[in-house]
Amino acid sequence: MTSPHYPDGTVRALLATELVTEATRTALQERLDAPAYEPQFLEPATYDLLRAVAACLFPQPDRPDAPIELAPGVDQRLAAGRSDGWRYDIMPPDREAYRMGLGGINQTAQAVFQQEFRVLTSDEQASVLQLVQEGKAPGEAWETVPAERFFEEMLAELTELYYAHPLAQEEIGYVGMADATGWTRLGLNELEPREPEAISSQPGL
Repeated sequence: MTSPHYPDGTVRALLATELVTEATRTALQERLDAPAYEPQFLEPATYDLLRAVAACLFPQPDRPDAPIELAPGVDQRLAAGRSDGWRYDIMPPDREAYRMGLGGINQTAQAVFQQEFRVLTSDEQASVLQLVQEGKAPGEAWETVPAERFFEEMLAELTELYYAHPLAQEEIGYVGMADATGWTRLGLNELEPREPEAISSQPGL
């Protein structure tokens, strides 16, 4: 049984309406129209590794040719020297943490499968990331960067980037950005006209 889904184009259709403020419209449209990206901070091989990690954590089989790219947002933040707002006190600064943590993922892949992470199968990649998440990953990098904390911080940032994208918002029926006129239907299961209803994937459901 597949889960219900929301109509394609839900968010994109709202972008041209007066329900979305100009600032919000500009930000979301830029995410939709993002050009090809060249890394500014991470080395190309490390950046490609981050892309592979993001693809494993956020598989997008419905968008094989044009997935939502998450690595650019991380690289841009690191290049600008911005914080994502928090970090554990046992973690090094974000730039160092990402370089060492991504290197650690490759070390774990080499230790377990004798290959770099990027060339592993999807199941093997998932196994590597599970070891990192559980703090059981082999690799000298993890002697400096706690594996489970790095995974937690990386996953949080990638999740934020994913669901900030209009296409991901369409997946979950989110139209909270269309708030220029406010919200009046606040009761349980009450929807504004602009809020989509889920479409059942099977007849009779």
